[in-house]
Amino acid sequence: MSQRPVGDRRAGGATASSGAPGRIRRLLAAVRAGMFRTLAADDDRAAYWVRHVRIGVLVTEISAFAVAGYALLTDEPSPHQPLLLGLAAAVAVTMPAAFLLPLRAMMRDWRGPAFFYTWSTATAAVVILATRLDGGSSSPLDALLFLTLTFTAVAYSPQGVVAMGTVMTAGYLFFVELPEFTDTGAFFLTVMGVFTIVCAMASSNSWAAYDRQVLLIRTHEMLAATDPLTGIPNRRRFLERVSGAVVATAWGHRSVVLLVDLDGFKAVNDADGHAAGDALLTSVGAALGAAVRETDTVARLGGDEFGVLADVTADSSAELLAERLRQAVAAAGARYGVTASVGVAEVDPGEDVEDLMHRADVAMYQAKTGGGDRVRVLDA
Repeated sequence: MSQRPVGDRRAGGATASSGAPGRIRRLLAAVRAGMFRTLAADDDRAAYWVRHVRIGVLVTEISAFAVAGYALLTDEPSPHQPLLLGLAAAVAVTMPAAFLLPLRAMMRDWRGPAFFYTWSTATAAVVILATRLDGGSSSPLDALLFLTLTFTAVAYSPQGVVAMGTVMTAGYLFFVELPEFTDTGAFFLTVMGVFTIVCAMASSNSWAAYDRQVLLIRTHEMLAATDPLTGIPNRRRFLERVSGAVVATAWGHRSVVLLVDLDGFKAVNDADGHAAGDALLTSVGAALGAAVRETDTVARLGGDEFGVLADVTADSSAELLAERLRQAVAAAGARYGVTASVGVAEVDPGEDVEDLMHRADVAMYQAKTGGGDRVRVLDA
């Protein structure tokens, strides 16, 4: 007989029983995240989806005219021919209204997937209604469901493809086949189910390839903007951020550029080798990063020269920051007697980036020619 207290047994049972609902909630959250994943994060990707909408509208228009032609030219016209023609005309007239929507903006948030799901659901409903009016499972119009599902495979996530395939299959079963379930209907539903799986696999491969491409592009961008030795931003990224800071000054945002050039670094390479010099540069980069705020930028501009872009506030003046940077370098290079000459130039509104960097460089040079291990602030 178990000696475990009754209260503990009840608590354990409650935990076990609450596990299944938790797993279900997590599963539903994952499905929802997959179905409503953001379609576009930039203008190029948004333009891709807008082109996709244009193609979809064109395909829908052609399908509507094909249904109208079928209704008019069939040897045995359906008694519901006027309704079929009305459905085809309604689709042909209303579809171009999609272009009135802010498609580019919609593709950047949840509205993009919602738009495609609504479109596919409405299309499936019209096809199923037309199929029922045209004689049910004996009508060739149900083939348009495969065309709709193929479109979803190109546009939707795998979760979305499965969801739409399930909606189409269930709709066909309840509104076309039942209450009389025929062999033809069973065959159609089976093929529809298999086709849904194939489309979901195609969608999964397509999105996986896209994710790998995005990861590769971002990795290349990061490598192109990062100094390979120190792991901090390089000159290219630094100048990009300085350019943004110049623009921000027009709105009253104050910032400063500081150039940090090491004193006596060449002697380290000459005496202890380049490995020691590389290790010192890495240490200096880390020390500078620790001396600034997270919103500031520390970059290696080349050789033994570093750049810092920092905000100027009442609590953090350019002179105080420059002094912290000088002390940080002195501590990192104490073993070798390496110090830093720091040149400071405040960013002016509308200033050319090259002129700004030149002013900071002049200030740094004045600090170095004055004996090094000091700060020089250059007035505008």
